[in-house]
Amino acid sequence: MSDSIELSEMHWLLAIVQNIDVGVVVLDREYRVDVWNTFMENRSGRLPEEARKKSFFELFPEVDEKWFRRKVENVATLGTPSFTIWEQRPYLLRFKNYQPITGLEDFMYQNTTLFPLKGLDGRIQQICLIIYDVTDVATNRRQLQTANRELQRLSSTDRLTGLFNRGHWEEMLRQDYARHRRYGTNTALIMFDIDHFKKINDTYGHQAGDSVIQQTADIIRQAMRDSDIAGRYGGEEFVVLLPDTDQQGAMTLAERLRQTVEAHEVRHEAHSIRFTISLGVADLSLPTNGYAQLIEWADSALYASKSGGRNQVTLYRH
Repeated sequence: MSDSIELSEMHWLLAIVQNIDVGVVVLDREYRVDVWNTFMENRSGRLPEEARKKSFFELFPEVDEKWFRRKVENVATLGTPSFTIWEQRPYLLRFKNYQPITGLEDFMYQNTTLFPLKGLDGRIQQICLIIYDVTDVATNRRQLQTANRELQRLSSTDRLTGLFNRGHWEEMLRQDYARHRRYGTNTALIMFDIDHFKKINDTYGHQAGDSVIQQTADIIRQAMRDSDIAGRYGGEEFVVLLPDTDQQGAMTLAERLRQTVEAHEVRHEAHSIRFTISLGVADLSLPTNGYAQLIEWADSALYASKSGGRNQVTLYRH
């Protein structure tokens, strides 16, 4: 009677293994396939008789053999399961993704579990690999992360120019000032605005004014280094924060910006618009009582450039 119950239970277990919606592969200690369920058959396109006793690495050449062997041997040695999640490794076996909702992904994201199987003698003779299709979860998580990054970008950038907005670059300046106080590093700040911008708007219209602002931002992006931080201060006024830069380096960049803008021509409808900028430069080589003072100094130098006839660079000095 007990034999028939055990056979019945074995039949149920086999039915469950075959029909469960996860991949089940049992490997012997030579990494040959002993069990290959319906999930594996459907996703791989190989029948159980085609896979059985074949090398796992022959069936799936995309598997990192060195990594997988190390995982399996740890499971066999310690006698404890091992888990891998899609954030660490998007997939173990490259199966196509056939789910219509997550059809944007061309492969199936997977979580995997490896656990030891003991024989009747108590020794670990086989390893079971379970593969979970987590494409829906992974895709939703990635879409959420992308949306959050985009929200972060939008919250820190100026919509018209794509440069950092005042809140963001001022925070970057605050952090750089803290680094200066701790390590003695230098930082320079360039502030400038577009000369006679109101006249451009009044003469050519606000759309032309927007084009002038946008193309000025493009000039800044082309001139700055990767480590520099450019932002829009407001209206037609801009800033460029230059970490680890002294007065000479900042003056060189400021003059390059001035010359590039002066030589630039904005084409708007049938009009050709020429314009100039006035710039102020300050750095942290002088004693300061806070990062806001650097803004005040650069703004003061900018005012001196405008008062002195515009289209020029002025370095702040006490």
